[in-house]
Amino acid sequence: MARKIMVALALAAAAVAAYACIPRHADLRAFDAAEMAQLETAMWRVYYEKRYPALFYHLYETSRHGFGFSPLDSARIALSAAQAAKAFQPTRSREEADIALPYLVTYYGLLRPAAPSNFDLNEIARRELDWWQARREAVGPRDYGRTVAAVAALTYGKPADQPDLVAFGISRAEAMAYRDARGEGITASDWSEIERQLRSAYERLHAGIGG
Repeated sequence: MARKIMVALALAAAAVAAYACIPRHADLRAFDAAEMAQLETAMWRVYYEKRYPALFYHLYETSRHGFGFSPLDSARIALSAAQAAKAFQPTRSREEADIALPYLVTYYGLLRPAAPSNFDLNEIARRELDWWQARREAVGPRDYGRTVAAVAALTYGKPADQPDLVAFGISRAEAMAYRDARGEGITASDWSEIERQLRSAYERLHAGIGG
C-alpha cells in the first residue's frame, strides 16, 4: 500500500512538473486590452505601496494569461520584472538607476521568444529604463511617451513612428502622469480613470501590431 502511494505521489509530481515546465506557444500579440489595463492598474497600485509579492503575482498573471507563457516561464518573467522595479524604486539618479538594467535585460530575454521579431536586449532594456527615469526628471508625458512607443516598436518589429504605437505610448504616459499628479491623495475613482485610460492605450497598441 505504501509503495502504491509513493508511486502515485511520484506520478503526480511528474505531472505537475511537466505542466509547469513544458513550453507553450506564447505570443506577445495575444493580449486582451481590457485585461491588460486591469492588470497594469493593479501593478501600479501595489508598486507604489511597495507590495512586491503582489506585484510578482500580477506580473505572473500578465505573462501566464495575457501572453500564454508556461507557469515556469511566467514565474521567471515576473521575478525579473519585479526585481527591476524593486531595484529602481529607491534610486535617485540615472547612474543609480542602472542597477535595474541587468534585470530588464533578463526580462526582455525571456519575452523575446514570444515576440514577432528579434530585438537587441541591451537596447530595449536601456530604452525601458530611459522612460522610467524620464518620469522623475520633469519630462512631459508626450515626450517620454514616445520612448514608451519606441520600446513597443522594438518589441513588435514595427516603425517607431507608427501612429497607433505613438498613440499607445503617449496615452500610457498620460495615464502615468495622471497618477503622479494625484500622489498620496489618489482615490478609487482615480484608479478607475487610470484603468480606462490604459484600456484605450492598449486598444491602440492592439490595433497597431495587428494582434
